[in-house]
Amino acid sequence: MAGRSGGTTAGPKRASGLLSTRQEVTLLRLQPGQWRRWRELRLAALAESPHAFCTRLSDWQGDGDTEDRWRSRLAEVPCNLAANLGGRPCGMVSGTGPDSHGDAELLSLWVAPDARGRGVGDALVEAVAGWAEAEGAMVLVLTVRATNAAAISLYRRHGFADAGSVTRPDGEPADLRMTRPLAHPVPRPS
Repeated sequence: MAGRSGGTTAGPKRASGLLSTRQEVTLLRLQPGQWRRWRELRLAALAESPHAFCTRLSDWQGDGDTEDRWRSRLAEVPCNLAANLGGRPCGMVSGTGPDSHGDAELLSLWVAPDARGRGVGDALVEAVAGWAEAEGAMVLVLTVRATNAAAISLYRRHGFADAGSVTRPDGEPADLRMTRPLAHPVPRPS
């Protein structure tokens, strides 16, 4: 999944007499050596949408902001994608490999405010779903803040269904667990 994946493009369109073009979404699968790109996106996500994540911005700043930590994060989670829109970084997502039950997890999805509603979230969700399926996962799971209506809508559009609530240790309202069956898991070689 290196390079472009899930790219979409469309020619000029006329809407209400205005000429508009749809920019291409490109995805890059990040490796530990690309930790600076991941760092830039993650810090932007935590600063712009602190309510959407379990981790706080301060956890990744100061003493927590080290090259080794960023590299380790990319090495420990097998699928880390950065999105670009029109050549500009604008989103990210990660995916864990299937567990013993065949569940893979989508996590850390974020799209920059000026890129929302332009297909970036759609491309990121589908890329992780395709990756998880190729890894042999049967189900893709995620946890989302129950108050994050836009994210819940995105996930429902991509076939996720509510699967109960998850109690938060910080006393905040419970998160929503969502699942999506993966239609045709690809068997992994033994």
